[in-house]
Amino acid sequence: MAAELFPTKKLVPSASASSSTSIQQYQQQNLTNNNTSTAQGCCNWQGLFPTIRERNSVMFNNEMMADVHFVVGPPGGTQRVPGHKYVLAVGSSVFHAMFYGELAEDQDEIRIPDVEPPSFLAMLKYIYCDEIDLCADTVLATLYAAKKYIVPHLARACVNFLETSLSAKNACVLLSQSCLFEEPDLTQRCWEVIDAQAELALRSEGFCDIDTQTLESILRRETLNAKEMVVFEAALNWAEAECQRQDLTPTIENKRLMLGKAIYLIRIPTMALEDFANGAAQSGVLTLNETNDIFLWYTAANKPELLFCTKPRKGLSPQRCHRFQSCAYRSNQWRYRGRCDSIQFAVDRRVFIAGFGLYGSSCGSAEYSAKIELKRQGVPMAQRIIKYFSDGSSSTFPVWFDYPVQIEPDTFYTASVVLDGNELSYFGQEGMTEVQCGKVTFQFQCSSDSTNGTGVQGGQIPELIFYA
Repeated sequence: MAAELFPTKKLVPSASASSSTSIQQYQQQNLTNNNTSTAQGCCNWQGLFPTIRERNSVMFNNEMMADVHFVVGPPGGTQRVPGHKYVLAVGSSVFHAMFYGELAEDQDEIRIPDVEPPSFLAMLKYIYCDEIDLCADTVLATLYAAKKYIVPHLARACVNFLETSLSAKNACVLLSQSCLFEEPDLTQRCWEVIDAQAELALRSEGFCDIDTQTLESILRRETLNAKEMVVFEAALNWAEAECQRQDLTPTIENKRLMLGKAIYLIRIPTMALEDFANGAAQSGVLTLNETNDIFLWYTAANKPELLFCTKPRKGLSPQRCHRFQSCAYRSNQWRYRGRCDSIQFAVDRRVFIAGFGLYGSSCGSAEYSAKIELKRQGVPMAQRIIKYFSDGSSSTFPVWFDYPVQIEPDTFYTASVVLDGNELSYFGQEGMTEVQCGKVTFQFQCSSDSTNGTGVQGGQIPELIFYA
């Protein structure tokens, strides 16, 4: 897994920093000497550490009193790791069965070719030291080791790490891995991201790394929030990557071969005719008969039978959080003057903000230009300049970001808009500090970015449009 997809995290339970440092210094000295008799001859090393956890920690990756060794890693990349059967058996039922069960074998050296050495050491560090040390490039392999040796608390920590690091860039890869590891909660979280941010996920490099089964499950997905042309282009990119993995020249014929029957999961007849004519029809991936039949399906009254699904995907239905209980207008009451209307909000579970619902003119129909923006701790996450038409009613009018923005729970974000158009507008009243929308609770507070009067009690940005 590419390291840039995840931040590095370290989770260290109760031991004090000074104790942990002294343990590491002792281990380093012992391992550097690489002399068990010297270590054992050390005067009362046990007295240096007040707790059993700290004394156990001294044994981690330490030859002193080791009664078993592991040769970890594939051929050509192995590492010999010392172990202590009692400590390992206390930490893992698999090790217990291996060393003390009815079928236990008295082996001095155990080969483990299917686990990477850094991940095996990460697991042992948890067993010996009660420390969870996870980083981006080893977390999946560590999860594999924790599953293999039935170390459930470490496995859960790995899954939590992956969930909090989940984004459109890595969701497809993690979907594949979560199915392999049988982690239904992680699988569900991956689907939430893929559905809501489908176009970003499909265009990510990680999408090209998934296996065929995961590709088909994504192409079959009814709730993908993406244009079908984007789905088609992503499938071709995957097919090219699959050609490279199988040492095939990425010709049009080979790409079609790699896609196989999965191509019929792409709902090509639901594309806009222009997208089909300028894209899929000229890609070369479709046969002449398929191209001709799809053109006839678009245009002919007597439509041919197609192997492709002709029903558009449902996508996701956007939800709206309305924060005012009423709206009003008065002469000269609300003017824009190019100033910023802004509000802060937080949610109690992950959602994806797709856009805002805005008021319009209170003096008849008018067109507005809106600069909309989302920020987290002052850092812009998304912004767009867009025009919308107001019909003069007190309704709200949706404006959308290019892509839905992932919003994490229990963190305040800033929603802002600068409007240019008819000066007199409707505005919200009787604002609420907390709004329940289905399973999501929104909290609102005033923003220091607001220079035009919008706050919790009244003003603009009456709605947040989101997927959950």
